[in-house]
Amino acid sequence: MQVTQARLADEPMLRPLFAAYLQFYQVPRADAEIRAFLEQRLQRGDSHILLARDEQGQALGFVQLYPLFSSLAMRPAWLLNDLFVAPPARRQGVAQALLQAAQALGLASGACGLQLETARDNLAAQALYERLGFVRDEQFFTYWLALPAAVCKE
Repeated sequence: MQVTQARLADEPMLRPLFAAYLQFYQVPRADAEIRAFLEQRLQRGDSHILLARDEQGQALGFVQLYPLFSSLAMRPAWLLNDLFVAPPARRQGVAQALLQAAQALGLASGACGLQLETARDNLAAQALYERLGFVRDEQFFTYWLALPAAVCKE
């Protein structure tokens, strides 16, 4: 298995995985929307997408990270926003390889850490995160304020 940074040329291979990821979270989108979103991320470089492939080059999974800063540490950090492994490739170390590649990206960029969140009932993911050294935050709560759709449009 190989994990590399996704490039614009990888978008057609990445799109079905991203569509399945959205379907998993019950927010399906039209193919054209997904293509436009991924192309923008890849062209603008405002996220870092790592793509796992098998020996034949088939896409197995991806992780998408967004840069952020820790004011308390006064250093950069990464938000590990999206992680998905195709169902046939699960339980084969793909998620672990993607998380380790994300950690390597963090180290190489001088980041102070990686932040992620997961559903309370996603016990398999929690076990993996903890096995890889992620620590559950017991001190802070996460809040979200949804803004009107008109504000969120580009």
